[in-house]
Amino acid sequence: MAIVIIPAYNEEKIIGRVIRGLFEQGLKDIIVVDDGSADGTAAEAAATGVIVLRHEINRGQGAALETGDAKARLMQADMVVHFDGDDQFNPADIRRGIEVMNEKKVDVVLGSRFLDSRSHLPWPKRKIILPISRWVNFVFTGCLLTDAHNGFRILSKNALEKVRITHDRMAHNTEVIRQIRKLGLSYLEFPVEVRYHTYGQGVVGGVAIVRDLLVGLFTKFF
Repeated sequence: MAIVIIPAYNEEKIIGRVIRGLFEQGLKDIIVVDDGSADGTAAEAAATGVIVLRHEINRGQGAALETGDAKARLMQADMVVHFDGDDQFNPADIRRGIEVMNEKKVDVVLGSRFLDSRSHLPWPKRKIILPISRWVNFVFTGCLLTDAHNGFRILSKNALEKVRITHDRMAHNTEVIRQIRKLGLSYLEFPVEVRYHTYGQGVVGGVAIVRDLLVGLFTKFF
């Protein structure tokens, strides 16, 4: 059983469309984690019949994903798919990603916007922000990937049981990569399409991620 986990924050107008797109791909086992939304995100998701979990306050994407992962472990999932709730990902990529995971027998499949030509990134993000993000990701993880902070990933049952997300907000992306390397989990990158409706993560957000990573390292050692 592959469970799709969707962290969602104030996505009332979009979450239903995201879920229906997954249904069209034959993906029925879905957990939406409403991360303290101030709108009707939880109600819209519940109306589709999927499992809905809710944080009473906004804790961040990392915390929402760990809440979903914890539920998936209780459900004895064979694998989980982390999938954003803002309609930027193509649900058709999930089935092929699962096929690749099974063919290559890896623990983790990581989405990348740069392994095919379907994603059209804004120029500053492609030429400035993402190269810097890839370097920061390498410094903190030791893994040099073609993409950084891509929210599409598939974790096998083995990886799901071992990986624990402790960074509540966006630094969790780097934390997951760091754990993959530390735990000796096998992984590969897989081309996914990202459709930009808004600009997304900018410089300020990137600085916040580095700050959270440094704070995490400091508290770990002291």
